[in-house]
Amino acid sequence: MTFSWPIALAGLVLLPVLVLAYLWSERRRTSSQAAFGNPALLPNVIDREPGRLRYLPVAILLLGLAAMIVGVARPHAIVSVPREEATVILAMDVSRSMKAEDVEPTRLDAARAAAEAFLAEVPEKFRVGVVSFASRAAVGVPPTHDRALVEEALDSLRPGEGTAIGDAVALSVRLGERRRGSDEVVPPRAILLISDGARDGGRVDPAEAAKQAREQAIPVHTVLVGTAEGVVEETLTGGFRRITQVPPSPETLQALSEATGGEFFTATDDERLREVYEELGSRLGEREESREVTDFFAAGAAALLLVGGALSAFLFQRIP
Repeated sequence: MTFSWPIALAGLVLLPVLVLAYLWSERRRTSSQAAFGNPALLPNVIDREPGRLRYLPVAILLLGLAAMIVGVARPHAIVSVPREEATVILAMDVSRSMKAEDVEPTRLDAARAAAEAFLAEVPEKFRVGVVSFASRAAVGVPPTHDRALVEEALDSLRPGEGTAIGDAVALSVRLGERRRGSDEVVPPRAILLISDGARDGGRVDPAEAAKQAREQAIPVHTVLVGTAEGVVEETLTGGFRRITQVPPSPETLQALSEATGGEFFTATDDERLREVYEELGSRLGEREESREVTDFFAAGAAALLLVGGALSAFLFQRIP
């Protein structure tokens, strides 16, 4: 928390002085009662003594005063507010290993369904683009507000060969939004990349692609999909069947997310995959900014002062 007028916080040093003054006043009152009367007769005069409860109104009033002083200093806090507009790129792995059925119905179909769940979470003003990658990266649909076009691009994804992760990230970085009336291109707010393995082919090294994304301040959130039991079954010429083990390989995806300030997730089933995309969608829909929160402290101070005064006036029939 920061303050626009931090010098006002010096007023907080008065609180210990007020506490000492109150304790001195209480001791003086007790001494005065002993000098002009017999304390042993007090139980015959009053039903009960408030005991330590008599300090409660004073404590509440002091808290209210402290909140008022902090409010005068005009505090600012980092709060989450809705993000109005941004561009997000969905980078989808369509390599041969995504045909594995260890994530039902297949890794690719589960990723497609999760991406559609993501679309339901991000604000409507967000532009969403789709990049697919196998042996090379290709634009499925450039960033657009039209969710139907994005869903159509996701539905058209088909498995290929290879895993050009670096090419996909480099292409996603370039898919920004051109400002109206200007040649300036605003980079994407984030890249969401889903894959099941390490690089296999492609012209751009993932480390170089991560550097490009980092220079543009674009976090690459990666989702590793699949289980160690994943296999791909293919029918070869002559009716022979070939079974290839395709366990997920997290190292490249972890390095990408760490290098760009993104997050790395694992999804071993379709439900977890959907949860990850929904979480990312809701998170990207907000941004953090510094806002003045003086009104909260002012309201809190007023409430505390009212409560403290009410306790003193109506519970103990006196003003502390």
